[in-house]
Amino acid sequence: MDVQLTVNGETTRLDVEPRRTLADALREDLGLTGTHLGCEHGVCGACTVLVDGAPARACLMFAVQADGADVTTVEGLQDDDGGLHPLQEAFVAHHGLQCGFCTPGMLLTAAHLLETHPDADRETIRAEMAGNICRCTGYQGIVDAVQAAGRDQSRSST
Repeated sequence: MDVQLTVNGETTRLDVEPRRTLADALREDLGLTGTHLGCEHGVCGACTVLVDGAPARACLMFAVQADGADVTTVEGLQDDDGGLHPLQEAFVAHHGLQCGFCTPGMLLTAAHLLETHPDADRETIRAEMAGNICRCTGYQGIVDAVQAAGRDQSRSST
């Protein structure tokens, strides 16, 4: 089936099998391996991408369901000059990652949170990030990073 997607700002066409997941299309057809596959049941959140601005589990979504959609992967977070996104910088500064396997999904969930709730408190951050599982850092550094990025975002917009 012919599918047209805008991925990280670039429009692309793919010929995919009807049951090919969005995660497989992103990773294998487009080479965007930042979208990780963990549980492949939509539980761990490692495969989270933004579809039309909302978090979606790419392992549970067929590529054909994303036809015509705007998809953002972790590769799409970087600046135009290739620099780190402020959330990525905050994850580094606040030790929000260790092995990094869950980090792409965490970053995209956090990006959506800060887009919709720029002044999110710790309780809101924890609730929103609850669908992303990290097995090695614990969550303190992740919450610290998201909160710091939100504060920085609020300061720069005033």
